[in-house]
Amino acid sequence: MADWDIKKLRILRTLQEQGTVTATAEALHMTPSAVSQQLTGLAKALGVTLLEAHGRRVRLTGAAQLVLRHAEAVFAQLERADAELLGYLQGDAGQVRVGAFSTAIPALVVPAVQELRRTHPGLSLVVREAEAEAAYELLAEGSVDLALSLAAHAPTPRDPKFSRVVLLADPLDVALPAGHRLAGEPGLRLADLAGEPWIFGSSGPWSQITTTACENAGFVPERAHAAADWNAIWAMVAAGMGVALVPRMAMAGGIGALGRGGPAEREAGGPGPGVALRVLSGDQPRRHVVAAVRRGSEGAPGLARVLAALRQAAVDQAPGEAGGHGSGGHTQTIQPS
Repeated sequence: MADWDIKKLRILRTLQEQGTVTATAEALHMTPSAVSQQLTGLAKALGVTLLEAHGRRVRLTGAAQLVLRHAEAVFAQLERADAELLGYLQGDAGQVRVGAFSTAIPALVVPAVQELRRTHPGLSLVVREAEAEAAYELLAEGSVDLALSLAAHAPTPRDPKFSRVVLLADPLDVALPAGHRLAGEPGLRLADLAGEPWIFGSSGPWSQITTTACENAGFVPERAHAAADWNAIWAMVAAGMGVALVPRMAMAGGIGALGRGGPAEREAGGPGPGVALRVLSGDQPRRHVVAAVRRGSEGAPGLARVLAALRQAAVDQAPGEAGGHGSGGHTQTIQPS
């Protein structure tokens, strides 16, 4: 029977993900020669050729791809073994590291932490803010145990490394200057704002989400100002500089010194004409919030309790939207490419 060295298999998997020996060495804090030596030893132990020259690089052979398909099952089983051992040794105690994008922290993570302090005080959470896309990189490299991200930036459900749960379909409302001619318009649709100046980031996920939502409504938004910070966006809207889409979860974080609420006009804190936050009718876009863990680790008791607390926070955050299901009317799902 061949010698299936777990350490060397992990190096091979990292090479598949990183593409080059140099990048693999950097990711694993090894030297390139050490990576090459480990892979040569694995090939010798298995009796197959794992790498072949491809220009100035190397690429995985068919045998290497076959080895990795079986290795993924081994890695998942080892995660399950770790989870069971953790449950045996720690029970309700332990630490869970969570990576989450900014608006998910006040809306979902903080309520989950508060609930777990009440029900399982021996379980601690360590929170790390990360961009939606970067959260999966942290999860893959083992820097966090659970990642909160957006479905548009998640690996496919068929990715063997992760298990995913859709927590929430987060509606996107529109912020207009309080004196805007459409601020009190009944049945406001996103398409009604096609001719307006827009405020959104110059790059990144929120830029993609805004442009995709508007394109799905039949127009390309004219970006008048670029900003990524919600308080900055809110202040510019209040000053009459443009309109913006705002996720409801951002409201849970208290942007604009406001709490959550309905479509009624509210005066923003500080100088300026104020902001009208409107719920869109008919073509309301949504972004889907996803929790992910490394496949096989779901059974760890601490991790399972954190997932349950996040699910409950999602229900409390938006009843009827938790689990990705909207309530009533036609909704628009945002899936930027």
